[in-house]
Amino acid sequence: MDVREATSDDVEAIRAVARASLSASYGSVLSEDVIDAAVREWYAEDVDDELADEDAMYLVVEDDGVAGFSQSYVVGEGEGIGEIAWLHVDPERRDSGLGSRLLTETERRLVDAGATKFVGRVLAANEEGAAFYDAHGYEEGDEREVRVGDEQFVERTFVKFPGTEGDAEGGLGLAERPLPDGRAAYVAYDEGDRASKGPLYAVYLDADRERRYGWYCSACGGYNVAMDSMGRAECSDCGNRRKPTRWDASYL
Repeated sequence: MDVREATSDDVEAIRAVARASLSASYGSVLSEDVIDAAVREWYAEDVDDELADEDAMYLVVEDDGVAGFSQSYVVGEGEGIGEIAWLHVDPERRDSGLGSRLLTETERRLVDAGATKFVGRVLAANEEGAAFYDAHGYEEGDEREVRVGDEQFVERTFVKFPGTEGDAEGGLGLAERPLPDGRAAYVAYDEGDRASKGPLYAVYLDADRERRYGWYCSACGGYNVAMDSMGRAECSDCGNRRKPTRWDASYL
């Protein structure tokens, strides 16, 4: 069993693992068409550009071929938040320790990259994913609604601090910032996604994260960000563009 950085030679195996893992974990709640569209969108031909991106970390776990992969990166302002965007294991290779080995190495490399906090998310329907996080020292944080295709789903957040058993308290990187009209808003630096010029972060109108406002663009400091049903987002002020890379993660 070996964990290493992914290369362009692994792209087809990454697509196959993602497709099989999503289908096994969400086949009861997501249609095959939605899963196929997601894999096509997230792992299209330009995935090579993602592999070459110094801000992203793609790891694969090998055991007689590529059996799983993780995609993660460090975001946040003032503290490093290690976002685990994806962690997939081939369903036929689950319950063998591959996912645990992959997560451990992912966490280690995130710390080396400056992460002081790990954040992962799974849809509520993924009970195996939630149990996986729990078994590895993560504590459950907030819930939020996300859109997958034409449907809304509840997404659960899991948090862990390196060297601890996890602590979901403390706001998880929430910072108050004024909106252009003067109203108070709260930027969630633990709910960020990479984009072409800088991360985009979720924005709420309350510290309890019950009233969602939209997105904050770290590249220009603006809030004029639009997102479509497949997760494509773009800042109208500076053109900072996010490609949909995650709405959940699946685990063994």
